[in-house]
Amino acid sequence: MRVLLVDPFHGAAGDMITGALLDCGADRDAVMRAMAAVVAEPSVTTVTRGGIRALKVDTRATPAHRTLAGVMERLDGAAPQVPSMALAMARRVFERINAAEEEVHGARAHFHEVGADDAIADVVGACTALHSLAVDGVRVLPVTLGHGTATGSHGMFPIPAPATAAILKRTALVAIPGDHAGELCTPTGAALLAEFSTRDPGRIGGYSILATGYGAGSRDSRHAPNVLRVMLVETPAAGDELSEDTVDLLETNVDDTSGEVIAHAIARFMEAGARDATAVPVIMKKGRPGFLIRVISIPETSAELAELMASELGTLGIRCIPAVHRFIARRTVEDVEIEIAGKRRKVPVKCGWMHGSVYTLKAEFEPSRNFALETGVPVHEIIRLVEERAWQQIKK
Repeated sequence: MRVLLVDPFHGAAGDMITGALLDCGADRDAVMRAMAAVVAEPSVTTVTRGGIRALKVDTRATPAHRTLAGVMERLDGAAPQVPSMALAMARRVFERINAAEEEVHGARAHFHEVGADDAIADVVGACTALHSLAVDGVRVLPVTLGHGTATGSHGMFPIPAPATAAILKRTALVAIPGDHAGELCTPTGAALLAEFSTRDPGRIGGYSILATGYGAGSRDSRHAPNVLRVMLVETPAAGDELSEDTVDLLETNVDDTSGEVIAHAIARFMEAGARDATAVPVIMKKGRPGFLIRVISIPETSAELAELMASELGTLGIRCIPAVHRFIARRTVEDVEIEIAGKRRKVPVKCGWMHGSVYTLKAEFEPSRNFALETGVPVHEIIRLVEERAWQQIKK
């Protein structure tokens, strides 16, 4: 299983995370396209921080103050250039920041530094970079926050910044102050780490390092390298190459909700970070037809998803079956190049591996759908042709 280890030993910010993921092998073209949909194409340069070579991402955007609605509008405008899963992840990052800002400053809070185009571009770039790596999970090691005070748009504030603290308290991430005076982890960095994290950092076990990456911050300290490190690792699998994971299973029964509302609710659950969501027809008491709604979540997001289930479905109770163990096949995403109706495109295909061979594959739906709209060919035919080409490539 391929796992991304994120090591914010000197804090985290959006540009540092994006740079580290690019340095680790993320698709640079895809990331640059996504970021350029928000700002002019950013620059990526190689710098040295405390003797360590790292990538520095610069957007050079002008400051801006926005509400959550304004940020979402900017993300909607970038949608054609950003993978749909990465865009949904970016939206959740800003929803985390907004919840923290409203907790600190009250309802209808404005984003200041995190509402600027450069911060939006950093979030979009980081989410696109993570999506392109196609990892099976992310583990975030202890986050160094710094200590003392700093100055921002609201004047002097304690470190960690109130918004950073509010974001981290809703997660299972471990934070430490460290020895460095000053702000090391920004609200944007905290929200990205919170969104990316899918696994308990205390349960890493042995692994083989496949790639490393370093993302640089702006300052060059003499005392410590101002970088964030990521490592792409392969964890040893059992003989059948299935690894273990732990998730929560959330359930509720509904008998007064239409199919359209249930479909909308399932889409909302997936956007909010559910690993899967289903509706199963059941017969309830007194012979009433209804649905069993099931949502699979990582433990860190179960409470948030349970609240969303209650609000979207109007149900009065959510059952949580905690710490359900599941087995996961190793997965990769391969680009399959194909020409259909005179147009040549690359379509990502998700592959499942066992005993060193692909045993199942599936063309990603959204890129297939976009290709279908572009060519006028039915989407099921696009998917069939892409998957046939994928099997041909694998057999070679």
